[in-house]
Amino acid sequence: MFESMSHNSIGKSDVVAFKLADQDFCIDIGLVREIRGWSPTTVLPHAPHYVKGVINLRGSVVTVVDLSARLGFGATEPSQRHVVIIAMHERRIVGLLADLVSDIVTVEDEHIQAVPDLASDPAREYITAMITFEDGRILRKIDLALLLPSPEEGAA
Repeated sequence: MFESMSHNSIGKSDVVAFKLADQDFCIDIGLVREIRGWSPTTVLPHAPHYVKGVINLRGSVVTVVDLSARLGFGATEPSQRHVVIIAMHERRIVGLLADLVSDIVTVEDEHIQAVPDLASDPAREYITAMITFEDGRILRKIDLALLLPSPEEGAA
């Protein structure tokens, strides 16, 4: 039902929480390799609208995806306060542009809920779970497999 999460003990898992357009999201901490400050990208011609460009990460060329644009919140005008979350998914390294990383959270399984069927969130198709907190906050868990284009799409 849910994308697998890195479990740190029975019934618990860890996620990296971040903000986009004043909204709270997260991804499985097991996918995150590092968090970097924003640095300018090299633009790729004919790239999808949500691809900011590429960066040189210790000799590897890494695509940077503007999460806000990809999720339908509008393009980000990055500044020094923005971050790039370097994640690995299916042996591909990708940079995820976010407003800020807010926390690393340990989540108990009972706080993970299904996404409502009638959710009108523009990011709905990329979200696999809702994580609720006692203070009323909700994190939307992003599935990178759904968010990122397949290698064949990226080559087009």
